Amino acid sequence: MTPLEQLTASARDLLPPEAVITDAARLRTYECDGLAHYRVTPGLVVIPRDKHQLAAIVRCCAELGVPYVARGAGTGLSGGALPHAEGVLVVTSKMRTIREVRPEDQRAVVEPGVINLDVTRAATPYGYYYAPDPSSQLVCSIGGNVAENSGGAHCLKYGFTTNHVTGVEMVTPDGDLVRLGGDAPDTPGYDLLGAVVGSEGTLGVVTEVTVRLTRLPEHVVTVLAGFDSTDRAGGAVSAIIAAGIVPAAIEMMDALAIEAAEAAVQCHYPPGAGAVLVIELDGSRAEVEAEYDDVVRLCRGNDAFEVRTATDAAERALIWKGRKSAFAAVGRISPDYIVQDGVIPRTALPEVLRRIAELAESSGESGVRVANVFHAGDGNLHPLVLFDDTVHGAGEAAEEVSRAILDLCIEHGGSITGEHGVGADKAAHMPKMFGPDDLDTMQLVRCAFDPAHVSNPGKVFPTPRLCGEAPGRRKGAHPLQEAGLAEVF
Repeated sequence: MTPLEQLTASARDLLPPEAVITDAARLRTYECDGLAHYRVTPGLVVIPRDKHQLAAIVRCCAELGVPYVARGAGTGLSGGALPHAEGVLVVTSKMRTIREVRPEDQRAVVEPGVINLDVTRAATPYGYYYAPDPSSQLVCSIGGNVAENSGGAHCLKYGFTTNHVTGVEMVTPDGDLVRLGGDAPDTPGYDLLGAVVGSEGTLGVVTEVTVRLTRLPEHVVTVLAGFDSTDRAGGAVSAIIAAGIVPAAIEMMDALAIEAAEAAVQCHYPPGAGAVLVIELDGSRAEVEAEYDDVVRLCRGNDAFEVRTATDAAERALIWKGRKSAFAAVGRISPDYIVQDGVIPRTALPEVLRRIAELAESSGESGVRVANVFHAGDGNLHPLVLFDDTVHGAGEAAEEVSRAILDLCIEHGGSITGEHGVGADKAAHMPKMFGPDDLDTMQLVRCAFDPAHVSNPGKVFPTPRLCGEAPGRRKGAHPLQEAGLAEVF
């Protein structure tokens, strides 16, 4: 039997029949995450219900040299949960118990399959909520948020997942259950917790997360401002930040993104707008009211032709519905699209957006367009590259535009990812940001956790280097090398 066949037999002994999937048709339902442009059918899918089952599966993988990939809700947008054709997809969606909500400590303890918004729903009766809020928060899971260090619209003021996780329990690539961090804000020694959050499943699989809860603000005001161009809207963003105001969120959408949102959810944004800003202020009533007056003045000063303020919870929800629906909404105006994720300095927004428009125009007859949705307050861009894969060459042209956008971000002193992770999609771009010594140092960290390179291989780093097996030091071929699943450099 092959190692994968041996693992399948072991999985049938460890898990109930319905938790082991080998049927070809059912396997294909797991062939991609939210980045559907990349697809790989997994060799096996297992769905453990608790940490002990999960650890047992990982131990088998370690013993047999079988690669595995952890997957939560499958909403990732960088191919981070892209399966391995000769490996196992470990799905944590059944591990969705909220074990504790402790308002007295401002903490909650949850399993990795718990949906992001459900943490807030559990904490709200106590006057708290969970601040990180990806646009997919209705469906994305906490385990995936930890893996990708997800952000969201309110990360400008409240930070990313890493700022709200104080401890995790995880299964190491050897199959051991360990704890990192705890309830306290910080622990002595090396920041291993900081290394694990955002490691994209390459250092192990999280089985429990202790998160920090945030007190619900006394007062919240949501403002929608319409501008004739992204340049004007970008000017308003810079003016607001320069005035010393730190809103909970400043989101921008361009005309194409607005068109898609209107078609999908009828959000009633200002007609004819070339761009809109969604600005949210929260805090004490006195502070919010003072900031509100300044925000309206600065928007008007940058030629906002309409400034609208939500008068109740329903209006606030509708404003946010347009923004939160944007990624899925572009399906109304384009049969195919690639979601990109990069970061630039706020001051570079006007120039970069113009360059992105030029990239789309230069794609010729392929019909590639770019809709822009982004966290304007911290320069985190989410260009949506629209194309029709039935048009000859359109897919390749879209990928070329997508890659060029990342090059633009690097050129302007930014990053190839703000919150979606590197995954399989951007691994080839890592050498554009980091030199060989930097990448080798990062690889040493990974090797300390996963010397056999079985935990989510092929992600983050541009090549599947094995640990400590450079030519001249290698005593023999690694099992993954023999199987043709990795190369030694």
